[in-house]
Order: sequence, then C-alpha cells, then structure tokens
Amino acid sequence: QVQLVESGGGLVQAGGSLRLSCAASGSTFSSYAMGWFRQAPGKEREFVAGISRSGVKPYYADSVKGRFTISRDNAKNTVVLQMNSLKPEDTAVYYCAADRTMSTTTLRTAVNEYDYWGQGTQVTVSS
Repeated sequence: QVQLVESGGGLVQAGGSLRLSCAASGSTFSSYAMGWFRQAPGKEREFVAGISRSGVKPYYADSVKGRFTISRDNAKNTVVLQMNSLKPEDTAVYYCAADRTMSTTTLRTAVNEYDYWGQGTQVTVSS
C-alpha cells in the first residue's frame, strides 16, 4: 500500500496562486494513477484533476480547466497541483488519492475508484 501526505494549503486572496504537493511512500509510486479531489463544507467530494501512471494524459474538471495544472515526478514520488487564478468557490479541503491500475494511460475520476487517500489540506480563497 501507499501512504500519501499533502502540503501547501493555506489562505489566499482571489486571483492568487497556491501549489499543493503530495508525497507518496511505502509502495511503487509509478504503479498508481494519481488524483486530486476536494470537498467543501456540506458538499460531496469531487474530482479536480488527475494524471495517469505515465503522466502523459492529465485530466481536469471543467471548473478548474485552464487554471490548475497537475504534474508528477515518479523519481521523487510526488504529485503537484499548481492552482492559479483562484476563486472563492475553490475553497475546500483538498485530497491527494492513488488509484492502483494496471494501465499506464487510464485515468478515473470517481471517488470510489481510488484506493488510498491523504489526510487533506485546507485551501481557503477570500474574496
């Protein structure tokens, strides 16, 4: 199994940027597709961005497309979410998640398809 630890959350003004990092340990990082999800108070957890094992096919929710960028470094066992042009509606707890898949190009977006989760990091965007 893999352990995931997120960092980089915080408070930022609308229009600002934050960079979230997720450090993985305990298993072969390249065996997992990786995703970022978020959950706002009173709402369900939702997919934000994901990247396949090979890293060639990142995918984004429509709400963040063009503002967020996901990347991974399999040598350093990390996945990063760069968030630009932040909006108050981006306020949520952000979670890193790992999907153990045989495919190097498959990327899934459903919460229940991910096997391991980090503890989450709070992102607050003020207006």
